[in-house]
Amino acid sequence: MTIALINGRVLLPDGPRDGLSVVVDGPVIASLSCTPPPGAALIDLAGALLLPGFIDVQVNGGGGVLFNDEPTVTGMQAIGAAHRRYGTTGFLPTLISDDLDIVARAIAAVDQAIAAGVPGVLGIHIEGPFLAERRRGIHRADKLRSLRDEDIALLTSVKRGRTLLTVAPEAVTPAQIRRLVAAGVVVALGHSEADYECTRSAFAAGARGVTHLFNAMSGFAHRAPGMAGAALENDKAFAGVIADGHHIHPAALRIAVKAKGADRIMLVTDAMPSVGSDCREFDLQGRRIRLSQGTLTDQAGTLAGSHLTMAGAFANVIEQAGVSVEEASRMASATPAAFLGLDDRIGSIAPGMQADLVVMHADGQVLASWISGVEERFS
Repeated sequence: MTIALINGRVLLPDGPRDGLSVVVDGPVIASLSCTPPPGAALIDLAGALLLPGFIDVQVNGGGGVLFNDEPTVTGMQAIGAAHRRYGTTGFLPTLISDDLDIVARAIAAVDQAIAAGVPGVLGIHIEGPFLAERRRGIHRADKLRSLRDEDIALLTSVKRGRTLLTVAPEAVTPAQIRRLVAAGVVVALGHSEADYECTRSAFAAGARGVTHLFNAMSGFAHRAPGMAGAALENDKAFAGVIADGHHIHPAALRIAVKAKGADRIMLVTDAMPSVGSDCREFDLQGRRIRLSQGTLTDQAGTLAGSHLTMAGAFANVIEQAGVSVEEASRMASATPAAFLGLDDRIGSIAPGMQADLVVMHADGQVLASWISGVEERFS
């Protein structure tokens, strides 16, 4: 059925537009017009903001589910449903460092989920276990290892969707990065002590960006720019940021946005099971994680992912970094789509694009969303 979304403020790349109807035919946006076509079912947005759906490339869990514990189709359904009410229409379920049999189960489940049409699943993010022990954060030391050539067959075995792999350059070789990239894997750098030169070599080998900029990586100093400095300097490298006010200081967020712009900074949540649920405590690979004052930590005080939503990140980057609504939208939608190489079909409102859309009230509340043209209302 053809529908026309009318009386909304439609967020296009150059800013909001009033008086524009967005015509959706099945799973795609058919047209943008001043007058809806005859026979279309009209949906009145009553002045609310219509945005491209948010795309989150780092989602450990939600709805009380941790992906490591439930690397299944039903697990992804629960996680996606929890995040959808906060504007996420596309996501990568994310594994923190684990045994390779769990990685294999998760890859198989992602293939099944995409084949079954589970809303929003775009692929998988495998964050580790090829990371540096000194920068492991909440990742368990006994799960970490170096990448072996024989592991690459598993890491490149996803049949549907995108594979994002976070590695530390110390745990892989440039030749291995080149092999992964040639096989279609999106490689990001993180949880690393790598210096500036080593990071530049990894970018030259094909690494596409960094995972949660500033967190769990060698920092920027005037004589030792580190991974953070190499990422900020590189105009082509993408960088995820966890804009929850806890992982990075607002000043660091502003510096990152000024250095790289909205076309290379992307919002991520690093979300855990507490998002979209009443869960305030959960187990993470044998450790008890507690939510307190907006942060998730283990008993030692180590940050364990976040309680952030994409709607919250969108609001925070506007408030903390002083960006415009359209810049924040790019960081939440178009930029992660480009990072994954999917910007030809998702991440913006234009004819021919997949109808992944979010309706947001002026106060930041998500009122409704469409994934491939299928609507869900939240108020």
